[in-house]
Amino acid sequence: MTDAALPAAPATQTYELDSPARRARRRLFKRKAAVFGLIVITAFILLAVLAPLVVPYDPIATSWSLVRKPPTAAHWFGTDELGRDILSRIVYGARASLMAGLISVAIALGIGVPLGLLAGYRGGFVDALISRITDAMLACPFLILAIALAAFLGPSLGNAMIAIGISATPIFIRLTRGQVLSVKAEDYVEAARALGNPPWRIAFSHILPNILPSLLVQATLSIAAAIIAEAALSFLGLGQQPPAPSWGSMLNAAQRFLTQAPWMAIWPGLAIFLVVLSLNLLGDGLRDALDPRQR
Repeated sequence: MTDAALPAAPATQTYELDSPARRARRRLFKRKAAVFGLIVITAFILLAVLAPLVVPYDPIATSWSLVRKPPTAAHWFGTDELGRDILSRIVYGARASLMAGLISVAIALGIGVPLGLLAGYRGGFVDALISRITDAMLACPFLILAIALAAFLGPSLGNAMIAIGISATPIFIRLTRGQVLSVKAEDYVEAARALGNPPWRIAFSHILPNILPSLLVQATLSIAAAIIAEAALSFLGLGQQPPAPSWGSMLNAAQRFLTQAPWMAIWPGLAIFLVVLSLNLLGDGLRDALDPRQR
């Protein structure tokens, strides 16, 4: 038999050698909307981090000779009612909004995920108690609950982040509990239990890693909701306090000058719109990319 008659070895498929993270990243970058959202979010993060090097003016410096000036070459976004540069305040306001979104969701994850794991894995009375408390908190709209907690804690950005984080906690408790109930019946969890692993090790080493994709997608979408909530609280005077810049407080100041100086409302409103839209696009892309049924 000649070499030509020998059957050719099957070609190794590259995707079989890829890790799940690499396949998910490849699927994510195939979605143009998600890539656009990632680019916009990255740009805002870089602006917030490099704000002292980027902004042309002090965001809280006033000038009575520049009150409500329209956009010019010197002030690209114009000035506000106190002569402050709006572009500088937009960039520094990104710090407050992004920090509020990230820290608020971190608080919600830190409280909601352990409680959801406990409720879903333990079951019984513990599950019933946590679920009823969660249902009671979900009965109140997210933003209304955040406003009530922020008013109780007092007006400041830190208290606003705590209020938003607590208000977002029930979403993560319910999501984590549902995912745990689904995963704990899998064969690998039963095998780990049969080998004598303690419940805490099964929950954190076998169940939690397999529900992280769902939590990551929900966290991305919740950051967008937290940014809107922070802007709403600042608009009402319960978040970032003047003269520190915040997109919500800038909209509050602009509402008195919508006809004389519309640029005061356009730029902070556009910043909120772009960040929230980008986070939602990124969240949708992550949901599709992390779906194991996608190829």
